[in-house]
Amino acid sequence: MTNEIDFHIGKRLRRRRRLLGLTQQQLAESVGIRFQQIQKYECGANRVSASRLFELSQSLDVPAQYFYEGLIPDDAKDDDPDAMAADILSKKETMDLVRAYYRLGERPRKRLLELAKSLEPAEPANDAA
Repeated sequence: MTNEIDFHIGKRLRRRRRLLGLTQQQLAESVGIRFQQIQKYECGANRVSASRLFELSQSLDVPAQYFYEGLIPDDAKDDDPDAMAADILSKKETMDLVRAYYRLGERPRKRLLELAKSLEPAEPANDAA
């Protein structure tokens, strides 16, 4: 039975693997398991043991706590105005954009970021009429 935490860890695993441009097969080979096991981890069907999580974190070049980031109580989610839907970060389009962004040099990245910020909608005016 899938647990919320197992599902969250699986989503973080998939997100990082995709960000690095790795296939499930490549990641599985790096930790000495079959790609089907990576599939099961990513969908939350199988729990990732502590030792396997450590191996995965090394292969994906992130600290083990990376997999737990974003696990906050439901009531705390409403308090963070900058919280982003987790599924937006797991979309292929988002990963493609991030990869393209980091292939740019530093100056074009800064200019692109400034452009993106300039396109953000303005804060709604608080008219006290």
